Amino acid sequence: MASKSKILIIGGTGYIGKYIVKASAKSGHPTFALLRETTAASGTERGNLLESFTKSGVSFLQGDLNDHGSLVKAIKQVDVVICTVGKQLIQEQVKVIAAIKEAGNVKRFFPSEFGNDVDNIHAVEPALSMWNKKVKIRRTVEAERIPHTIVVSNFFAGHFLPSLAQTGATTPPRDKVVILGDGNPRVICNKEEDIGTYTIKTVDDPRTLNKILYIKPPGNSISFNELVSLWEKKIGKTLERVYVSEEQLLKDIQAAPFPVNVTLSLEHSAFVKGDHTNYKIDPSIGLEASELYPDVKYTTIDDYMNQFV
Repeated sequence: MASKSKILIIGGTGYIGKYIVKASAKSGHPTFALLRETTAASGTERGNLLESFTKSGVSFLQGDLNDHGSLVKAIKQVDVVICTVGKQLIQEQVKVIAAIKEAGNVKRFFPSEFGNDVDNIHAVEPALSMWNKKVKIRRTVEAERIPHTIVVSNFFAGHFLPSLAQTGATTPPRDKVVILGDGNPRVICNKEEDIGTYTIKTVDDPRTLNKILYIKPPGNSISFNELVSLWEKKIGKTLERVYVSEEQLLKDIQAAPFPVNVTLSLEHSAFVKGDHTNYKIDPSIGLEASELYPDVKYTTIDDYMNQFV
């Protein structure tokens, strides 16, 4: 049996990055995290995270997106590069691509996507600009003929389900719920650990080379109306439903401060325009994760919501 690929995660201490790092280490891949500084004060959130990485067998490589030499040196030590940088650094991935080209040894690159399929969106600002940057990175990866896999994971469950997408809330509503649009378009919400698991599954899978992995398991597809009904059933109570028209939502996005405007524009794309589910996967370029890996026992939205009852 072939040995497992050595994986470098860039942005491994970020929101989704830490789940990718943990999934990689758990699966037995030699796992490396690129860090500008490999030390952090003990007891801090970052220090605790790095300590957990170390305990799980993760190694640290020092490097910086703005230091080409350090990037090339780090990349030459691995087989696969997974980028999970945040939205403010999306366009900086051209530096990673340049380093991969120079290193010449990378078997696969995962650009920082982990959201909507950016080639199938009907978005408004400020989400539109962010997604356009991801589109440019996709096209650059293709033009440079870098072997790659794109991961389309749609919503992170931890961002939207704990509040039922209620602005400013930290727990699900128990009296009144605001529903964007008519509540009928279906969205996809996946638990972050499952996104990590599915991502790492693809690393040495020839079926996913130069393809898009869509994480769209049937148990995680739901409309806003269905989500509210599910929650009502769990708490044994009927909520007052307040519907916000698309026209009003667009005004709210323009009036909202950062980062609320970003969240609202993401929700407009998914809940109103249906951008998670209003297209079919093209089998020539895409594969669905739960069909490809039926052995993965993912957490359904139904199960996820039990923790808030």
